[in-house]
Amino acid sequence: MNRSHLILAIITLSIYLSFKQYEQNRVIPNYSFCTGEKVEYRVHYGFINAAEAKVEIAKSVSVVNNRPCFKVNATGRTVGAFDLISRVRDTWRSYIDTSAILPHMFERQIQENKYRKDEKVIFNHNKDQAISSEKNETKTFNVPNNIHDIISGYFFLRTINFEKVSEGEVIEVPTFFDGEIYKLRVRYSGKDVIKTKFGKTRVLRLHPIIPRNKLFKGESPMRLWISDDSNKIPLKAEVELVIGSLEMDIKSYKGLRKEITWF
Repeated sequence: MNRSHLILAIITLSIYLSFKQYEQNRVIPNYSFCTGEKVEYRVHYGFINAAEAKVEIAKSVSVVNNRPCFKVNATGRTVGAFDLISRVRDTWRSYIDTSAILPHMFERQIQENKYRKDEKVIFNHNKDQAISSEKNETKTFNVPNNIHDIISGYFFLRTINFEKVSEGEVIEVPTFFDGEIYKLRVRYSGKDVIKTKFGKTRVLRLHPIIPRNKLFKGESPMRLWISDDSNKIPLKAEVELVIGSLEMDIKSYKGLRKEITWF
């Protein structure tokens, strides 16, 4: 390699590394959530209460990978008759960078009948790697730049300005889950007004696109209504199953950055 080619290569590499570092230290404007937020949901199958879910941001900021992070807990449990048929006690946890809205650590403790799973994933965004640990076994996966986990992907979607998203447009978020990389895909379907236990409010309609499987019905079996304000919290969801459907409604909330307008 002659001197001119060497200089060109060094300049090109420097530009690439500078751009990559910028991407890793990105700053996403966040007007949607903060520490202390807590939202609870009721899941029902027809008139039967099936489960309860809760999404909660800790009141204090945690530090992971030397970065300040929101500690987010998402829990779900079956109740009533469903608890006798299929007992579920699941906890999902993500430590999300307060500036970049990217995950630094993801944990899940799954208890579903006799099935158990306890996994921890550390994200090294400098090397674009996800290191998964489970039962004294550690695996390292190469992942795309700015990868998300399930929870951080949801919180990233809350930062999106849907006024700049066209109706019918599909938003894609690269996501790492269970050792695989896929795109979390959500279609924006416009605005609406719905009624909740707190009153009526304006919402945005979203359709998460789920790969076909034996449990759900069709490619878009889920409909999600989120508040049409800066919070963008889910207020209602419907899931079409092969047999019947599940509905989720907001049960309680506190600690939002902005009070929801009901009418």
